[in-house]
Amino acid sequence: MKIVVEHLTKKFPSRNKNVKEDVVAVSDFTFEIPDGKLIGLLGPSGCGKSTALNLLCGLLKPTEGRIYFGEEDVTDLPPEHRGVGMVFQNYALYPHMTVRQNIVFPLENRKGADRLSRAQMEEKALEAAKLVQIDHLMDRRPKELSGGQQQRVAIARALVKMPKVLLMDEPLSNLDARLRLQTREEIRRIQKETGITTVFVTHDQEEAMSISDQIVVMRDGVIQQIGRPQDVYDDPVNLFVAKFLGNPPINVFEGRIEGGRLLIGEEAVLSVKGLQDQPVWVGIRPEGFVLSETGALTCRLTEVEVMGRDITVVSTHPKSLNVEIRSIIDADHQESVGESQVRFHVKPHKVFLFHRETEERIDFDCDEQ
Repeated sequence: MKIVVEHLTKKFPSRNKNVKEDVVAVSDFTFEIPDGKLIGLLGPSGCGKSTALNLLCGLLKPTEGRIYFGEEDVTDLPPEHRGVGMVFQNYALYPHMTVRQNIVFPLENRKGADRLSRAQMEEKALEAAKLVQIDHLMDRRPKELSGGQQQRVAIARALVKMPKVLLMDEPLSNLDARLRLQTREEIRRIQKETGITTVFVTHDQEEAMSISDQIVVMRDGVIQQIGRPQDVYDDPVNLFVAKFLGNPPINVFEGRIEGGRLLIGEEAVLSVKGLQDQPVWVGIRPEGFVLSETGALTCRLTEVEVMGRDITVVSTHPKSLNVEIRSIIDADHQESVGESQVRFHVKPHKVFLFHRETEERIDFDCDEQ
């Protein structure tokens, strides 16, 4: 099921008596989700991503804009008529019911021609349970399950009615690190097997990038960038997107362009073509540093973290906005680490320039120094 959102806006009345203007939670939201794809709706807390999800499912009515599922305008339809499945952060399972009863519950509310026999409901519940690999737990109650198992029950309950669209709001945030990894892999597997168009809301960029076909990065209710996860990482449109994606995060420096050269402090780290002299923010991905005794950028060494295949060189620089500069280097090259300082060349395709005031990306041609 393709989803099309046109100029979607949601405003809430201000709770501040001194501010009369409405609070804009979602602003002019326009994008298209292709049929059968998994989309990660990504951004920091308070950016409007959960509000956007609630607009899609019908729990909130938009102030402006339209929502289409396929060719059908569902903007004014109540949630129960939209054909959506919802999975929330809290599992919201009925504690007095078994796993089987929890999964069957949405089917018991069907009326008229959609009503199923008890045998049909049991069959569909078992199919959903097998899909999320909990069919051996059907007679247990929620308190007898782990957090990961409870989340699988919630997913099975959403899938049992074969929704047109699956909406997931921070579904993994209550799980520990290992379970998060395992469950997100399961969600991706289930989505591929069912082919259900899925919107996955999260503030965890690593989570979104690992399972999404596309990500939508939001800030203050406004879409910043839409694209394939790797494309957005490699080609951020502004400093916010560059800083939000990546672990370790991008290293940001105060820099300036003078005479076709990019300077950090007094060191020229790249030659850049066609740009006027100006102050800039310089973003360098952790994997964008190359250790070299003749490197153009000199940093004060803090420590070296050995990770096995790679090492992380931790350093500082007076022009760095990060407290620590983290550089990921191939372990074979650690002999170039000095005792008190390190020097780097930088990989041009891992360096991004941003306007000092607007923080918009500045494109440039460059040659390595």
